[in-house]
Amino acid sequence: MSIKKKLDDLKEIFMLFEDRKDKFVQLMDMAKETAGLDENQKIDTNKINGCTSQAWVVADANDDDDTFTFRTDSDALIVKGLLCILEKVFSGEKKSDIISISSTDILNQIGLNSIITSQRTNGFSSAVEKIHYLVQ
Repeated sequence: MSIKKKLDDLKEIFMLFEDRKDKFVQLMDMAKETAGLDENQKIDTNKINGCTSQAWVVADANDDDDTFTFRTDSDALIVKGLLCILEKVFSGEKKSDIISISSTDILNQIGLNSIITSQRTNGFSSAVEKIHYLVQ
């Protein structure tokens, strides 16, 4: 599935909710559905710098088709939900497709740009930058 299709599917989910609080509840529900990371993976190497919460990302290269699988975690549910979006968008994608998408593109296309605080937007941007770095 293309990144555009994944973003369209996520947009449809968040469009179901008119109230911004309901969108945050959806983010937290998504966070609860993810496996997260083992404690031994929550290390400085995997840490997302620039995020006010504790947050981590791990990238695994899939050698058979040149794609990547991402796993994330955070100590804050909303942040974990935002990271879950990145897992969904970027997992199964090739390097060229991953680096072609910015954090702003993702938030705008899903429709979360107007409800996420500037602090969380900065952290989300840091997470995307970390993912871009990991696939280099």
